[in-house]
Amino acid sequence: MHIVQINYRRPEMAKAEWEARYTDDRAKPFLEVPGLLWKIWLDGDAERLAGGIYLFADQASAEAYANGPIAARIKANPDFSDVSVRVFAVRQRMSEITRAPIDFGKLAAE
Repeated sequence: MHIVQINYRRPEMAKAEWEARYTDDRAKPFLEVPGLLWKIWLDGDAERLAGGIYLFADQASAEAYANGPIAARIKANPDFSDVSVRVFAVRQRMSEITRAPIDFGKLAAE
């Protein structure tokens, strides 16, 4: 398993305006991303930092996402600055010890 971590600084705008962008319809396309098991949406209000943590079934899917059209749109968006896209391998045993929300047994069986 691999994690893609995307962070960026969002534009200065009223919190209500920023929050209005987050509709159910905005989340649904991620259900179709190949190899994506889940996404956690991040928002750091004090520093205007936002982003996501994405768990992928394999490295190829994670790399494809990190180098694909969604990440490219984030990088090219003039409203965002300090964009960072990184791919990490998951340390399974250490993650199990610290209660990561991942069912490693189920994923291995799939």
